Amino acid sequence: MLHTVAKLHYEAELSQVEIAKRMGLSAATISRLLQRARTEGIVRIEVRDLATPGDLVRDLKERLTLKAAAVVETPSGGRLDALSAPVGDLLRQAGLRPGSVLAIGWGRAVRAVVEAGLPGLPGTLVVPATGGMQQHAPHFQVNEFVRMAAEGMGGLPHFIHAPYLPSAAAREALLEDPTIAASVALWDRVEAAVVGIGLPHAENAPSASAATPDEQALADAAGDVIRHYFDAAGRPKAWEGERRMIAMSTDQLRRAPLVIGVAMGAAKVGAILGAVRSGLVSALATDTQTAEALLDAA
Repeated sequence: MLHTVAKLHYEAELSQVEIAKRMGLSAATISRLLQRARTEGIVRIEVRDLATPGDLVRDLKERLTLKAAAVVETPSGGRLDALSAPVGDLLRQAGLRPGSVLAIGWGRAVRAVVEAGLPGLPGTLVVPATGGMQQHAPHFQVNEFVRMAAEGMGGLPHFIHAPYLPSAAAREALLEDPTIAASVALWDRVEAAVVGIGLPHAENAPSASAATPDEQALADAAGDVIRHYFDAAGRPKAWEGERRMIAMSTDQLRRAPLVIGVAMGAAKVGAILGAVRSGLVSALATDTQTAEALLDAA
């Protein structure tokens, strides 16, 4: 009876009066039974200590083996531009100098961060982490993100006027163009990158991600970083177009000293964990609620 009363009250969220009516007992008896259930350990109530952003940064780095992390208080309405401050902190800590290369990915979070403004880092070379996409959606305009980021930082933009997914023959021709080749060559010199972390296609409509049918067929992919897919354990999930992409390779991402994944929200937790485990991101900018959910899920 103790167990039944406890389940009805704490899990089914029935009031003591409702339980009393259902079981033919008095409300006072139900109250005593609930108190006894707590005394005997059937019910345990825990009030979690509030974790500060500093505590969460420490725990994220330790539990997820991150090189760096920055956490902001969860903003009202889930405003992604709130991540601009933690991204800026991480870029300052990266020690970028004139001539250092910063790569910029695409996605809603990256767009919001760039539009909100990045810190002044004069002379930084800013390059897209991927070619462009023939999509009108604002969060795919990677060359525009590079222009805005460089303008705000006092850096120098380097554009890639080529699609991220050309045919195999077109890819070779595009990479022979001196201007494109010069920008792509910067990927081997990237010291820091700011990238989004994509949702699984089951949670992200094809119209929102512009995924190809082969990408959509990756049913067990937990997410992606610039179209490099991985499962929940971080294992890579190959797809037909990956070798044709004009984008930073997985090896280049892993060799870069700092790759900042920019993401927040409960829906992103699995994708963030997969991205970290894959080694495609080595740092994280997020909010307190997402950080706590990551630590609970890790």
